[in-house]
Amino acid sequence: MLNYKNKRILVIVAHPDDELLGIGGTINYLVNNKNTTINVVILGEGLTSRSDERNTEEWSKELKKHRTNIYNAKKIIGYNEVSIYDFPDNRFDSVDLLDIVKVIEKEKASFNPDIIFTHHGGDLNIDHQRTFEAVITATRPLKDEVVKSIFTFETPSATEWQASTTSEPFIPNYFFELSEENIDAKIQAMECYEFEKRKYPHPRSPEALKILAQKRGIDIGVEYAEALCLVRNINKLN
Repeated sequence: MLNYKNKRILVIVAHPDDELLGIGGTINYLVNNKNTTINVVILGEGLTSRSDERNTEEWSKELKKHRTNIYNAKKIIGYNEVSIYDFPDNRFDSVDLLDIVKVIEKEKASFNPDIIFTHHGGDLNIDHQRTFEAVITATRPLKDEVVKSIFTFETPSATEWQASTTSEPFIPNYFFELSEENIDAKIQAMECYEFEKRKYPHPRSPEALKILAQKRGIDIGVEYAEALCLVRNINKLN
C-alpha cells in the first residue's frame, strides 16, 4: 500500500478541466487528509479546436476567461500550484513529442514529485494520448529518476468514448475511496469551467460525475470512489 502522507504529487493533463474530470475528488481528499503538496500542469489551451483553423487572437477573450476559470476551480479543490501552457487544442499530434517532453522534464525538475497522475494512454482524445506518451518518456526509470509511481486516470467524455475494439481499454486496478464532500468539491469546481460544463446526460454534467463516482464506489464496495491504473511503482531499498 502506498503512503501518501506528505508526498509531492504532479498532475499532468492536456486541457483545463481534465484535472477535475480525472481525479478532482482524489486531489481534494489528498490535500485535506494526507498533507500532500500537489501541483498541476495543464499543457494545452483547450479551446481553439472549436474553429476550423487555430487562431488564438480570435479566441483571446475566451482564453483569458478560461484561465480565470482554472484559478477559480483551483481554489475550490485546494491544490498548491498550477502551470499553464498553450499547446494547440486537440492538435498535440502537430507538435513534436520532444517539445511536450521538455515541458514535463522542466516541471518535474523544479518540483521533484514522488508521484505523477496523468491521462490513460488509450483515450479517444489525441492530446490525452500524447500527454501520456510524453509523461512516460520524461520519467524513464533511470538511476536518478525521482518519480517512483505513475498512475493514469479515466477522463469522462474521452476514456469511455474509445472504440469498444480498442487494444488499450481502461482497466482500473487502483481506487481512492472518497467522501460525498470530495465529490461535491469536484463538481463545484467543474462548474467553474464555463466552456466545458454540460447538462445531463452528458458525461461532464454534475449528475453524471456523481453517478460515475457512485459506480466506481460500487466497484469496490463503498459509496464513492475514483478509479485509476497503477502503471509503475518502484520501491527502493532503504
